[in-house]
Amino acid sequence: MEFHHTPVLLQETLKYLNPAPGGIYVDGTIGGGGHSIEILKRIVPGGRLIGVDRDPEAILAVSERLKDYGPFLSPVHGNYVEIREIMSDLGIPAADGMLMDLGVSSYQLDAVKRGFSYREDVRLDMRMDTTQEFSAYELVNGYPEAELARVIRDYGEERWAKRIARFIVENRPIATTGELVKVIKEAIPASARRKGPHPARRTFQAIRIEVNQELSLLEDGIRNAVSILKPGGRLCIITFHSLEDRIVKRTFRNLQDPCICPPDAPICTCGRIPEVKILTKKPIIPNDVELETNPRSRSAKLRVCQKLQQNCGTHKQQGG
Repeated sequence: MEFHHTPVLLQETLKYLNPAPGGIYVDGTIGGGGHSIEILKRIVPGGRLIGVDRDPEAILAVSERLKDYGPFLSPVHGNYVEIREIMSDLGIPAADGMLMDLGVSSYQLDAVKRGFSYREDVRLDMRMDTTQEFSAYELVNGYPEAELARVIRDYGEERWAKRIARFIVENRPIATTGELVKVIKEAIPASARRKGPHPARRTFQAIRIEVNQELSLLEDGIRNAVSILKPGGRLCIITFHSLEDRIVKRTFRNLQDPCICPPDAPICTCGRIPEVKILTKKPIIPNDVELETNPRSRSAKLRVCQKLQQNCGTHKQQGG
């Protein structure tokens, strides 16, 4: 199966990222290279794109797909949260911009063997990085009932989390996605299954997020991304569900206004200095044309911040 990628919010991302000839940019979730190829077209000759992905299959596929860009592309198997170490290993001090396109890729959803979809019956997996040992199988069959309920409630926003967790524990071992879907359907009352999305969707999302530590790594990933940007460099982040978007929104706000002094304090004494300026007051969402041509973009949101010069001051006068 070909590793493909229909880039979401492509033109909007390129507008904000503003890749320039000779610039250095990072795609922290390169996937099938849909965004990356358009960035490369704008930065060569002389520029460089560091393409990072947790999925080794993505790195192999994108290396082949974009091989004509040769020395202008540096594909790296890794996690965006490790971007500081990755940049150091490559001997690159700073970047002009970075993109993070979060969530599961179209290839991972469509590749039946990867076990991300609740529509096929395969062994439980859901690992974005297939070199890691911990998978959905270990989670489903190893987590205590209370911890399972927490994951399904917090990451799936599933109202039947406790009941689903109890049914999972009572039916262990569960080896395949089909077996898990059957248990989830049995756990959710029939009246609650008649409306809305597939009854397993929220639980599968929750398990995937926990297996891949998608939310627990996100804030550190954002802060590390900002740290490797040049002053004026921009960070573009595309999210696909509300949990991700809340973390991005909150972290951007904390980076823009880190002061922890009391609101009525006449001067700032905490010494915390803003690191970024938020460029998107509201998230950018797909237009009607994109929604028509790419239904998977329907929940996408783009937020962008720009790194400030150092010692730019805060909203209050700094104390001496």
